[in-house]
Amino acid sequence: MNNVCVYCEFEEGSIQDVSFELLTKGRSLANQLGCKLEALVLGSGLDGLEKEISRYGVDMLYIADDKRLYPYTTLPHTAVATGLFRETQPQIVLMGATSIGRDLGPRISSSLGSGLTADCTNLEIGEYEDKKAGKRYDNLLYQIRPAFGGNIVATIVNPDNRPQMATVREGVMKKEIVSETHQAELIRVDAGKYLREEDLVVRILERQIESSKINLKNSSIVIAGGYGVGSRENFNLLFELAHAIGAEVGASRAAVDAGYADKERQIGQTGITVRPKLYIACGISGQIQHIAGMQDAAMVISINNDPAAPINKLADYVIQGNLENIIPRMIRYYRKNVK
Repeated sequence: MNNVCVYCEFEEGSIQDVSFELLTKGRSLANQLGCKLEALVLGSGLDGLEKEISRYGVDMLYIADDKRLYPYTTLPHTAVATGLFRETQPQIVLMGATSIGRDLGPRISSSLGSGLTADCTNLEIGEYEDKKAGKRYDNLLYQIRPAFGGNIVATIVNPDNRPQMATVREGVMKKEIVSETHQAELIRVDAGKYLREEDLVVRILERQIESSKINLKNSSIVIAGGYGVGSRENFNLLFELAHAIGAEVGASRAAVDAGYADKERQIGQTGITVRPKLYIACGISGQIQHIAGMQDAAMVISINNDPAAPINKLADYVIQGNLENIIPRMIRYYRKNVK
C-alpha cells in the first residue's frame, strides 16, 4: 500500500506519549506524500484505544489483541510486525527510540532487508540525486540525527530499500490532535497467523518497572546548568532554586561530561528535548546542540557572566554576573515575596 505506518507502544494500559508524537509527524509526512497514515498496536486488553489513536488523524489502525503479545517480548512482536509489514508494504515505518523501539526496530529492519536510522531528531520529505549512479529520487524520507558526538547533524536517506525506517526520541516532536471526531478504519490482526511456537520460548515470570524520578519533559519550569556552573557542588544552588520555585534541574552536555550532573538530566540533541513555560539557563554558552533541545521554551532567562554567549541572543532576559551571587538573591527574593 506504500503508506506511512507508526508502531504505537502500549504499556500499562495506555499508549506512550512518543507514539502520539510520531502519529502527529506521520500525519504530516503522509499529507506531503499523498498517502494514508497507518498505526499498529500489539498487546493485550486493547479495547477502546481506537478512539484515542484516531484523534491524531490515523486512517487505518491495525490492532493485534493477544495475551501472548503482552508484556513486550522481542520475538512475538518481531514476528507479527514483520509479517504484517510484508503484506501491507508501508514505505515508511516510525518507532520511538525507547528500550522497546531500539530492540524491535533493528530486528524488523533486518528481517525485511531495509535500512534504519536510530535516534532521529527530525524527519522531512525531500529529493536525492545519486550522481555516481545517475539516478534521481523524489519523496524520500530525510532521517535527520546528530552524529560524531553531536558535533554535526547528518541527513540520511534510503533510496532503494523499503520500508524506510527510523526511531525518534521522545519529546523531540509535538503531539497535536487532528480531530476529536475522526475515526480510523479498524483492522483486527490475527497474531496467530504470524506466530510460531519458537517465538514463544521466552516467558516473563516477574516484571518490575521503576519510574524515573526526574521529570524534565513535563516540567513547566526548567533550570539548566552548563559548564560555566563550575562544579558539582555549585549545581546545588540550582537545586535550591528549583526547590523554591517548583522546577526541575537539567544540564548541558558539557556539564554532564564534566561530571557536574547526571546523564539523565542532559538536555540537547544527544539528551532530552524540553518545552517548558520558563527555561533558566545558568552558565550555558548556548551551542547549537543544546539549543536544539530547548529552543521551543516559551520564555528563556540566561544567567551568564559572558555578555557574548550565544544563548543570550535566544534569551528573553539576560542577567549578567556570577550565578553564585545571583541565584541566592533570586531564592531570597522569591521566598520573601511569594506566600
